Amino acid sequence: MHIESIRNGIVLDHINAGQGMEIYHLLNLEALDCSIALIKNACSRKIGKKDIIKIDASLDLDLDVLGYIDPEITINIIKDGQRVKKFHPQLPERLTNVIKCKNPRCITSVEQEINHVFKLTDRENRVYRCIYCESKAKSENK
Repeated sequence: MHIESIRNGIVLDHINAGQGMEIYHLLNLEALDCSIALIKNACSRKIGKKDIIKIDASLDLDLDVLGYIDPEITINIIKDGQRVKKFHPQLPERLTNVIKCKNPRCITSVEQEINHVFKLTDRENRVYRCIYCESKAKSENK
């Protein structure tokens, strides 16, 4: 298989195998009009098998959600065919429409158009709470 290198864009590497499609949808990549490569189950010396997403466009994507999904994901920014920045995402302070509140008494259960917003309340233990009812989000176990 041959996937060409990109000139300008973003490469998301070291995604746990099987999470590539989840990230694809959370970042709303299907709405983009550029070349995107999703490589599933690629061999990795570091984690065994991994997924990779290559986005062949310089975009302003909200990559904060990646810190919630897996802080070990590597984000590479590519300009003129060269990697100019490499980093791991941090836990975001707020998540909007990434997790859904499970509390049946929460306003988000009754009002369909209200965003599900969670705030980070304990960074060390990765605890997020609903801003409306303070219910604790289920842990992602990452």
